[in-house]
Amino acid sequence: MKRRLQAILPAVLAAVLLIAGAGGLARLAEPREAAEAEPEEANPRMFDDTGHVPIGEKAAHAETLDGPAGSRSVTGTEDIALTFDDGPNPAWTAEVLDILAYYGVRATFCVIGSNAAEHPDLVKRMADEGHTLCNHSWDHDFELGWRPPERIREDLERTNEAIRAAAGEDTPIEYFRQPGGRWTETVVAAAEDLGMDSLHWTVEASDWSSGTGSGAIRDAVVQKAVPGSIVLLHDGGGDQSATVEALGPVLDGLWERERSLAAF
Repeated sequence: MKRRLQAILPAVLAAVLLIAGAGGLARLAEPREAAEAEPEEANPRMFDDTGHVPIGEKAAHAETLDGPAGSRSVTGTEDIALTFDDGPNPAWTAEVLDILAYYGVRATFCVIGSNAAEHPDLVKRMADEGHTLCNHSWDHDFELGWRPPERIREDLERTNEAIRAAAGEDTPIEYFRQPGGRWTETVVAAAEDLGMDSLHWTVEASDWSSGTGSGAIRDAVVQKAVPGSIVLLHDGGGDQSATVEALGPVLDGLWERERSLAAF
């Protein structure tokens, strides 16, 4: 066998040299060079399917805060804002606050007035721990924006009174969020008359749906949130166990991507 290999080897080497001399090796390399020359695909986290930069990405580079009906849909800074709607709820709010405290993160809580009146201790804890309080109407009225202006003002004032009764008379309430994001110019104007900016969102994780698991919530926030994003989550309004389970991994994921977080 050894003698056979020794006899064959010179012929093999000669064939290789012949191919190289004829440019065969260069031709073998051509497909690879062509593949390397193809343009790279766009980063899916930076561009949507239309090729436009999403509004959260614009926040770091453009002066736009425009949301539906004149509401605010980005932070206007490099920071990402986590917002929690429909609380306080004793089953979930305390756990959310515990997790935020563990990570040293401050968030914005969009509080329902009737819930604030029922659970003032949780509202006070939000304020004491440095979180921002936002008016989310008295009883989550989806149609509030279509009510008469005086009815809207009464609802918002009643909610602010309940929040301040719990957190303290001097507690700032500078933001309002319309339930369901069903904005109208009338409700935005009413909030403005009371000194509140109308707060919409950029990233929505559908954590209000019982069919959305913690993994899907985590992925939606971590993959979609970019500098300037306002993230919509919930600490009330139903079973929010998946949100509580996802919150730690969400914060870990944002940390790994070097995102900065801040309350309004």
